[in-house]
Amino acid sequence: MAIQTAAGSSPNLALSNAITTRYTCAYQEGADVRRVYDQLCMTVGAPQFDLETRRGMGSTYTFNFLGSMAPSTETISEVTDVTPQVLRDATATITPTSRFGALKWSELVDLEVYTDYVAQRARVLGENHMEVVDNLAKNVAIDGKLVVRAAARTSIDAGSSGHRWLPSKMWEAYTRLQTMRCPPVIINGQSRWMAIAHPDVYHDLLNAANEINSIALYQDKEILFNGEVGQYANLKIIVSPWAKVFYAAGAANTTACATTISAAANALSTSLTAASAAGTNEAKFMMVGTIETSTTYYDNNETFVNGLYGGSSSTTVTLVGQGENGGLRFDHASGATLSNADNVYPVIYGSPYSLVKVYANETGEYGEFVGPKYDGILNQFQEAGWKYYGGVGLIAENKILRGEYSSSVQAT
Repeated sequence: MAIQTAAGSSPNLALSNAITTRYTCAYQEGADVRRVYDQLCMTVGAPQFDLETRRGMGSTYTFNFLGSMAPSTETISEVTDVTPQVLRDATATITPTSRFGALKWSELVDLEVYTDYVAQRARVLGENHMEVVDNLAKNVAIDGKLVVRAAARTSIDAGSSGHRWLPSKMWEAYTRLQTMRCPPVIINGQSRWMAIAHPDVYHDLLNAANEINSIALYQDKEILFNGEVGQYANLKIIVSPWAKVFYAAGAANTTACATTISAAANALSTSLTAASAAGTNEAKFMMVGTIETSTTYYDNNETFVNGLYGGSSSTTVTLVGQGENGGLRFDHASGATLSNADNVYPVIYGSPYSLVKVYANETGEYGEFVGPKYDGILNQFQEAGWKYYGGVGLIAENKILRGEYSSSVQAT
């Protein structure tokens, strides 16, 4: 899929177009990395987005699917005609939306640095597009009504082995996928589905699955590849640190730390201020954000390791997080929840026929890269960004299954 590009206003339009084309490759490199839930999508371009005639797809986009015929037990009559069946249409409706990402910087920055900042910005914009669009698929995938779990989400416990992702849970999921007739992908003549999981639950699967390790060691060594299980129970296992986690949505810790932050914390911060002491022995892993106990999701929730683990209680929490400098990855407003309750890990079971993704041909599947362009009376600023029009929808509730599990990683 070619990347759509658009150059902005520039003192030299031809030069601006050349610069845009030059950095499109860096943008595409970023847009291609670590797509996770996008793998569950059938992708459809939408020519209805017609910019010349201003004819759009409207507020919704509907896909039709034929229903099944009922099996007949009647014989053919010799005196009356047979009664034909009427197929009923099944539909899936997608509500298209728009998404964007943009950067602005001063001319002085480019004059002072000696690295390829413009190319790196293009790559970062591509990564941002990938994450934003993949989040559209993720939030649809984790919102299905077909769910299997050992207890209510708020009661899922890291200390309970029965709540973890074990081989028996995979066989249970495989059985349900078959029973609900979730469409598989056919690989070498065999039906296969996908299981998208976080490394924390994968840890439990490998450490508890003696049968998997035995098969890998003595029968099929290809089942282990770069530390990943290739497939089990007819499920292709996809392990990614970008897989969804419901942070602190499970059971409360034995010594609970449930508070809020009393001052805003910015991205890359290596500390934050808690409303009450948060330095208990049971607060090694913590979350900051909004706990997802229902069907409202927050893409800027994150986890970190509390630097006060094992130390004295304090309202100043030093941390090691997932940001580029080891700090926080996102901004968090004052009042955001701070908790050490157990995480809940959704494992998504499905196939490339579980979701439908529709996008406008004018911006393309990878969005439209715009810029770099100049701004300001003296052209002392530059800007670049991307834009995207499209959406993701679930074909039917029986096309995807969500399992919710705990991880022993939090119990150590």
